[in-house]
Amino acid sequence: MNTQLRIYTIKSGLMSEWLILFKEKVVPLHEQYKINVIGAWVDNEHSQFCWVRQFNGEGTIEEQEEHYRNSPDRAAIIGDEPKRFIENMELRIVDQIYPSTT
Repeated sequence: MNTQLRIYTIKSGLMSEWLILFKEKVVPLHEQYKINVIGAWVDNEHSQFCWVRQFNGEGTIEEQEEHYRNSPDRAAIIGDEPKRFIENMELRIVDQIYPSTT
């Protein structure tokens, strides 16, 4: 399964606005491109936003990510707006161990 953990440090004072963008634009657009958002969490103490997404389309994670990033829909709906909120970004490919997938 192609699963990615994303950890963002959100700029001070912008978490509430980021969450609106995430819920109203990022999640629906991801689903349109067969990238399911499995869950999202906020660590308010460290101004961090963590989310897990799963790639269910054709091709590798990189190919699906490129297809999504270069889409006219993404350009029109989100554009560079996330850059206004995200101070730092960590990306990790993770494997599910529980509940067992075998």
